Amino acid sequence: MKKVTIGVSTLVVILIGVRIIVPTYIDKSRNQVTPHQPYQITSASKSFHQSLFIGDWHSDSTLWSRDLLARAEHGHMDLPRLQAGNVALQMFTTTTKSPRNQNYNNNDANSMDNITLLAMVQGWPVRTWFNLTERAIYQAKKLKHAIKQTPSSFTLITNRHELTALISARQQGSKIVGAMLGTEGSHALEGDFNNIKKLYDEGFRMMSLQHFFDNRLGGSLHGQSKAGLTSFGRKVIEELNSQSIIIDVSHSSPQVVNDVLAISTSPIVVSHTGLHGFCPSARNISDTLMKEIAAKGGIIALGYWSAATCDTSPQQVAKQIAYGITLVGAQHISLGSDFDGAVTTGIDTSELAIITQELLKLEISKSDIKRVMGENMKNFLLKQLPKT
Repeated sequence: MKKVTIGVSTLVVILIGVRIIVPTYIDKSRNQVTPHQPYQITSASKSFHQSLFIGDWHSDSTLWSRDLLARAEHGHMDLPRLQAGNVALQMFTTTTKSPRNQNYNNNDANSMDNITLLAMVQGWPVRTWFNLTERAIYQAKKLKHAIKQTPSSFTLITNRHELTALISARQQGSKIVGAMLGTEGSHALEGDFNNIKKLYDEGFRMMSLQHFFDNRLGGSLHGQSKAGLTSFGRKVIEELNSQSIIIDVSHSSPQVVNDVLAISTSPIVVSHTGLHGFCPSARNISDTLMKEIAAKGGIIALGYWSAATCDTSPQQVAKQIAYGITLVGAQHISLGSDFDGAVTTGIDTSELAIITQELLKLEISKSDIKRVMGENMKNFLLKQLPKT
């Protein structure tokens, strides 16, 4: 009996160790910042940066076991670092499936899923282990729980009224950060049309269509078929339009993007990307297609990781933003960091002032910098979100 007791105790210790140590190890290894000396920001750059309304269209921070309210020594984002970077509005995108051996060229939708194991190791509820909709909802609840704990510093934005209140609070000097919810691919619907309303009711106001693999809606940029929208996908687009849910084509095949542009009654977003003419990576769709997105009032949000920028330095990020301004106009460029998206970047969100400074060095006008850093996101949402 004593041996059994010792054996059970040892197993419990091992399981607790796995629960505590392994998630942090995975997080640290996947979400890195390139080592660097502290960036030197001039007082003029710092002052200008603090005057901006800053918004970011894409972060996967809810995927990890980190406390969003505590400043961590690893990863890219949490509330203290958002406030340090003067971020006013952050879109949190929920990752629900990731294929084993994920790559930018060809992924099999039937490959073993990385997120299932991560959910188990992190101790997510059993209902999330085998249901992608529940994974999205669980991450949304994590974010809303954090907001409930500190409502004076963190608030959920689901409509224009709430966004207007956030803007007013920021103008009065508050450091409150607005949070929004989006999906990383509409496989989160589990092929069930009714789950659109279910996710809407949970606060989701942006849905991307694909991630790294083809799904019921159509082909991924990194999938096997490279196909366009399916009949189910077309039906989903119509419903997203009717619900005022923003459509994100950040991982969609070029044919899906073309199909969406042809039928969507609302402008669309690329929530995290690079520009192929600047960085000819398999991650980035053509400049021609980006121009078409912009021509229909869309937003192109540029990221900071190597597959998007070909170089993670702040100087390179600023140069790609400048390239984007020339390509489609400053009114169509935004920030889409992909922070905590299993990428390595040159900054975390607390260091955003260096991007502002590098844009000033490139002699980008202050009015254009304001647009890119957040005004475009704010104005787009004021038009596209539900009124209440």
